[in-house]
Amino acid sequence: MSLKDSLKVMVVDDMATSRGLITQALDEIGIKNYITENDGRQALERLAKTPVHLVLSDYNMPGLDGLGLLKAVRTQKATQKLGFILVTGRPTPDMVGQAKALGLNNMIKKPFTSASMKQCIESVVGKL
Repeated sequence: MSLKDSLKVMVVDDMATSRGLITQALDEIGIKNYITENDGRQALERLAKTPVHLVLSDYNMPGLDGLGLLKAVRTQKATQKLGFILVTGRPTPDMVGQAKALGLNNMIKKPFTSASMKQCIESVVGKL
């Protein structure tokens, strides 16, 4: 079984359109094993019950934003080793610094292409 077939991904974004664009890119890359959440807190609860290899999370979400989710993921023993990619439209130096300090694996800027998403994911999990 290839990495593409076995990789489990969680997509977290409060905007349905953005979730759709991310999952469309995953489909085009050939990653079919993904789940979605529209809220950082729900994503954290679900991760405890349904482990994944990689989280693709929007930065700007109400309640628990992408950095808050990253921090929570990194502080829980069961999830601290997950790959984590932040998806954002406006990365600022401050945000990037905070994310790296929290253990971010990679970041992708919106808008993205399927090819750039694949490259971003491969930098975290290896060749697909």
